[in-house]
Amino acid sequence: MSAAANPAPPMATRLQGLRYLAVSVVLFGGVWPITKVALAHATPLWFALNRCVMAGAVTALLLAALGRLRWPVRGDWPCILAIGLLQLGGFFALTHIALSWVPAGRMAILTNVTVFWLIPLSVWVLGERVSRMQWLAAAVGLVGVGILMQPWTMLGAAGSLDALPGYAMLLASSLAWSIAILVTRRLPPRRPVLDLLPWCFGVATLLVLPLALLREPGGGIEGPSWPHAAFVGAVAAPIGTWSTIEAGRRLSGILASVGFLVVPALGVLISNLWLGEALGWDVLAGGGLIAVSVVLAARG
Repeated sequence: MSAAANPAPPMATRLQGLRYLAVSVVLFGGVWPITKVALAHATPLWFALNRCVMAGAVTALLLAALGRLRWPVRGDWPCILAIGLLQLGGFFALTHIALSWVPAGRMAILTNVTVFWLIPLSVWVLGERVSRMQWLAAAVGLVGVGILMQPWTMLGAAGSLDALPGYAMLLASSLAWSIAILVTRRLPPRRPVLDLLPWCFGVATLLVLPLALLREPGGGIEGPSWPHAAFVGAVAAPIGTWSTIEAGRRLSGILASVGFLVVPALGVLISNLWLGEALGWDVLAGGGLIAVSVVLAARG
């Protein structure tokens, strides 16, 4: 497919995408610190399952109240399956299991580094053209992410490489998310994405439920974690997922992927302030570089 077949989105569409991106950043930037706290009294996959079930129920009730709850048409199913299996079910399963290995701040980093995958896949699959300024933005953003990850601490302590399975899961989760974004852009649904969310979360539930039963047969969510589970499931998951999907559809691959890097910067900041994870020069430098990369991507 030629680059001309995928022109840059018009300004109005880009502004809409940036608004959705801002909502996504605010909600998902705080999800992983909240989840980390909640897992003191909950098991990861059951927490993820609750996230799917509660978000599906909330969106279904909302659409029913609006008179918009309908069975999807055939043209909507590629989008539903991509979001349900990859962006929600697969993403939730991989990330919640990885929390056993990885600090919450770094969780927020790697789960949102779609720039690793989305830029080359957008060029290859969608035929998008990436300018020098946008490649520079991606490079600057990745340097910022590298600083936030503090790779020197992973290698500096005995046994620190034990966390590698967790990091591999997080990279796989960001790949799944990137593929879902590509599918929704290549095969856009006929109905608004909000109308499809109950079915997306339903598909995700069908994937996560057997995993929870097999891996955590005695697991669940205890009383102290229910307020966190309610916020993540009823607020952050449905609104954040909707905003993320709409941002991915309205923004170019480069701008969307670089913009999502703001999520880890906010997640690290919240983790530092709330959970007491170390706050130092790396947060300021990494967050500053990510902010510069977003500005460069928007101008490019």
